[in-house]
Amino acid sequence: MRAAEAGGVRFEDPEGWISTPKPMRAQNYTIPAVAGDAQDGEMAVFYFGPGQGGGVEANVRRWIGQFANPDGSPMQASAANRSEHEHGGMAVTLLDVSGTYLFKPFPMAPRATPMPGYRMLAAIVQGPDAPVFFKLTAPAKTAEAAEAQFRAILESVRR
Repeated sequence: MRAAEAGGVRFEDPEGWISTPKPMRAQNYTIPAVAGDAQDGEMAVFYFGPGQGGGVEANVRRWIGQFANPDGSPMQASAANRSEHEHGGMAVTLLDVSGTYLFKPFPMAPRATPMPGYRMLAAIVQGPDAPVFFKLTAPAKTAEAAEAQFRAILESVRR
């Protein structure tokens, strides 16, 4: 695997995922859909710099808010799996949420498109001077197939 970098955090570039650069993202990857899923997944890596991007709790709340229950009701924090780890000497907060993804093509989009049967694996890595955010969103089967590689990326983080 090749090394990638964002905000002073190095990590292994995922094999089989397609680098698809996008504005305002340090790295971006398309995750090819697995059989049974109609859409590809995506993993975005964000680095906003010191004092930018918000803290852990604000981001966890925002990410959970990007999901709804199957009946359309807001997702509660208790429905998400959250864990704390350390990799490469850096604190890592990991979030795992499943349900209806309320997709917005850009942050200030007036409306979200509900995408049922989605999953988000997201992590905040406390980098040398600011957090680096890893956010994988995909249909459930594709996310499940990509989970081991996502976790391997997090385990590979180094300064």
